[in-house]
Amino acid sequence: MKKRTLVSALLAGMLLSPLASAGDLDSALNNELRTPANAERDDSRHPKQTLHFFGVKPNHTVIELWPGGRWYAEILAPYLAKEGHYIGANFDANPPKDVKSPGYKIRLGKALEEWITTNKTQLGHASSFPFEPPRLSSLGEDNSADVVLTFRNLHNWAMQDQLQTVFDSAYSVLKPGGIFGVVEHRSNPGMDPKSGYMSQEQTIEMARKAGFDLVASSEINANPKDTKDYPKGVWTLPPRLAMGDQDKQKYVAIGESDRMTLKFIKK
Repeated sequence: MKKRTLVSALLAGMLLSPLASAGDLDSALNNELRTPANAERDDSRHPKQTLHFFGVKPNHTVIELWPGGRWYAEILAPYLAKEGHYIGANFDANPPKDVKSPGYKIRLGKALEEWITTNKTQLGHASSFPFEPPRLSSLGEDNSADVVLTFRNLHNWAMQDQLQTVFDSAYSVLKPGGIFGVVEHRSNPGMDPKSGYMSQEQTIEMARKAGFDLVASSEINANPKDTKDYPKGVWTLPPRLAMGDQDKQKYVAIGESDRMTLKFIKK
């Protein structure tokens, strides 16, 4: 009787462990590794709907470009831990001495590496490597990934004139039939990427130039309240609130940016 009780307890523990249960997206969204401040933004970032739209499965190999503060990594890595593989193509944590790199990039690069190492039991085969185009522009072996995802990063590469390089790299690493999922602040016509907003039409054009076909677009992350004409660009809005207390309630009422959500396929 005692032996049966012990076995039942062990089985219950396995069922409740993050690694055993995170193949379910709801479990991944509620896993113990999520930072509370990140989870509070689910209503603005719609992770469950977004990942369903991109078709991410628990047995996929998924590369996330520039995961930064781990917002999506904290969902994806546990979700993929049992059957799949999460890979963060992140900032270089140890750049060469002759390469000038902002301190925040080094800090975030090291933080992701440490987070994966510390939580290896819960994250399975999760890993990371530096991705800093044009110096480090490979995303891995050709035709090796099921999905490549990027969230709110396109403007950074556009400002460095590296956006086409990124799209080309994503195309190369994906398997035929692989998905390239893009979420980005959506501009009004004629806006400069320095504003943090990007043209949806230009994004689609550059993806097609790399070889992708557009499968679908979604308004999951749209925000019609976003007028996109702010003193400090997209960073004026939450969560950054770059204007501080100046007109803070106005920007809080607008909410997070209007975002395009685009699903491309490598044929």
